[in-house]
Amino acid sequence: MQEFTDQMPLDIERFPMVPIRDVVIFPFTKVAFKIGRPSSVIALEQAMTGGRQIFLATQHDATIDEPTADQIYQVGTLGRILQAQRLENGQIKVVVEGRERGRMVRVEQEADGMFYAHVRRVASTDESGYRTDGLLQKIHTLVEQFLRVSPDAYTDALHASLRGVSAAQIADSMSSHLRIGVEEKQDLLETVSVQERLQKLVDVLDAEIEKRQLDRNIHSRTKKQMDKHQREYYLNEQIKAIHKELGRKDEKAELEDLKKKIADAGMTEEATDKAMQEFARLEAMPPMSAESTVARTYLDWLINVPWKDRSTRSKTSTSPRGR
Repeated sequence: MQEFTDQMPLDIERFPMVPIRDVVIFPFTKVAFKIGRPSSVIALEQAMTGGRQIFLATQHDATIDEPTADQIYQVGTLGRILQAQRLENGQIKVVVEGRERGRMVRVEQEADGMFYAHVRRVASTDESGYRTDGLLQKIHTLVEQFLRVSPDAYTDALHASLRGVSAAQIADSMSSHLRIGVEEKQDLLETVSVQERLQKLVDVLDAEIEKRQLDRNIHSRTKKQMDKHQREYYLNEQIKAIHKELGRKDEKAELEDLKKKIADAGMTEEATDKAMQEFARLEAMPPMSAESTVARTYLDWLINVPWKDRSTRSKTSTSPRGR
């Protein structure tokens, strides 16, 4: 191991490494997180005894307790430990400032499980110019749109990101603060070109705005539908209360009673069809309307016609004795 270190290229340095879960750390950002794995605690202690520099790389699967080197993203961030505080449960709360991107070219794991990473620093390309300025202006506009459609968003953090002193700093700070998935953040970390990173941020913000607008539209339609049902329920309850005060039956029960009377009246087939058509119209009418009163009167008249008596007389007149 020592022999390899002596022959290490000048652009590669060896740092203690901590694999982290569910977080991607960017340059130009300060992040607080907790360290609990014994191997990571040892790596932190090694970094504290040196120049406080540590390499932080995100593991592919956050559920793995002891990841191997190939289960950790190769591109991470070289950071400086600003604060380390041991908690009562044995974990250590760490505040780290991201400094530079780095790519692991080799990983060593000690017998105690601690990782050392041989890292080549990855510098962002300086791409100032009209296109960069245009992309920054677009990002400013999209952030304002995003905050309008999502007023509960992390306003201060996003506004702070826009106050960066360079395009690279704005891009990295914005990438850190956006609430997007780990894979999307890792992709932004691995994008060295500042212009490409800004363009990806434009695409991310566009997609987030579209999703928020869709969520708002769905919520608005759902609320309107709920308001409509609540209004109908309230009005129906009011009608029931009025009927109760007037000594009337419940409207639904009254209609069922009317339908049964039609069936029991002994009407002719033609009269029954006509009565049921009128009944269907009555069901669709507001119960207190004039049309409803006319329809009920007509149906009451049909029901009260002596259909059964007429049927009896018809049978008597056609008996053999009557011929």
